[in-house]
Amino acid sequence: MHIRNFQIPIVLNPNLFGFTNKKIMILFFGIFYLSAYPLFADGWESSLWKEKSYRNQRVSSADPTNGNDDFIKITKKKTVTIAEIKSRGVIKHIWMTLASKDPMARKNAVIRIYWDNHPHASVEVPLGEFFGQGWGEEYIMNSAPLVAAPKKGKSMNSYFPMPFESGARIEIENESEEDISNFYFYIDYEEWKEPLNSNLRFHAQWSRNVTKSNTTNGKENEWGLLGETEKTVFKKENYFSVLETEGKGQFVGLNLYVDSPTPLWYGEGDDLIFIDGNQTEANLKGTGTEDVFNTAWSPKEIFMHPYFGYPRVSDSVGWLGRTHLYRFWVESPIRFEKNFLFLLEHGHANSLTLDLIAVAYWYQGLNPKPMKDLPKKDSRSNKPEINFRHIHKWRDSFRSEKGYGEIWGNE
Repeated sequence: MHIRNFQIPIVLNPNLFGFTNKKIMILFFGIFYLSAYPLFADGWESSLWKEKSYRNQRVSSADPTNGNDDFIKITKKKTVTIAEIKSRGVIKHIWMTLASKDPMARKNAVIRIYWDNHPHASVEVPLGEFFGQGWGEEYIMNSAPLVAAPKKGKSMNSYFPMPFESGARIEIENESEEDISNFYFYIDYEEWKEPLNSNLRFHAQWSRNVTKSNTTNGKENEWGLLGETEKTVFKKENYFSVLETEGKGQFVGLNLYVDSPTPLWYGEGDDLIFIDGNQTEANLKGTGTEDVFNTAWSPKEIFMHPYFGYPRVSDSVGWLGRTHLYRFWVESPIRFEKNFLFLLEHGHANSLTLDLIAVAYWYQGLNPKPMKDLPKKDSRSNKPEINFRHIHKWRDSFRSEKGYGEIWGNE
């Protein structure tokens, strides 16, 4: 929390800090106060009482006849522009919810956002995965910038500030074979008179890679269960690329959706972040997937903090199945001047086969080159579930190798 007036009443023995002179002690705490104050200045609460230099505006699905049909219909295979703003300002809040016969509607619908009449979208992500819900599912997500709220996560919210100088356009494409019969939305924004004095624009991009083991022998050797653990040899192409972009900006967030076909821990891989042309030695190097997401020791429990969390965890044996992790660098966006590359190792030494989907969030100037194309819905479809029946078949294969004797399973 940001606190405008950071004042703590202190009653201390001057000798506690080795001060014998009262004036020195006062000087010490004065320096402490002035050093701390900038950390807490310009907090959100100041906007509640300062004079406003903007005008609140909204685009919504409100019934234009003043009836109660406060929604639009998005026909199958159609794209609808839900907001076209022709001014200067900042989108501060987006709320959406929908109804469709398609159970995968949130994965089969795509949100695109264009800034300042730019020909290329700066946001192009399947709807659910943009708002923090993977695999077309509905579940609660509770972070600072993104919230999927009750009922059961049906309400999708974004609080990312999204500035624009000369206009904004938001589209929803329904790639489904079914109509979205009811699509409700608010786009709340501030209309500004003064220039933004920044050319950074909000971006979001979807990436997917069904990885394969890149160990020498092709084994999915994790935790040394299948022999000696290999040392990681860096090859860019062996890693999952979360984001690669050129220009000046700052990286602010990541939703990572992991579908693991093995019950073994999926997250031994490190994160590598390369900034401004350096792609041989990472500027920021991590120690494990759960670590970059601010957790520890291979967690498997729902936990949500404003900046990081696990809103969805596997409900199968071990870590088999689907897990969703998020991290938002709200406290200190990762700045870059020329280019940015974020790689993620899939298992130690890139040893594991995993279905990895990332949605990266960042700000940068509008790029003359488009982002990489979003695959069509058939290429975004979920991998089939691996369940207890498959595990039993794995056991049968193991027993057959042992001659179907009295096999417990750990021999």
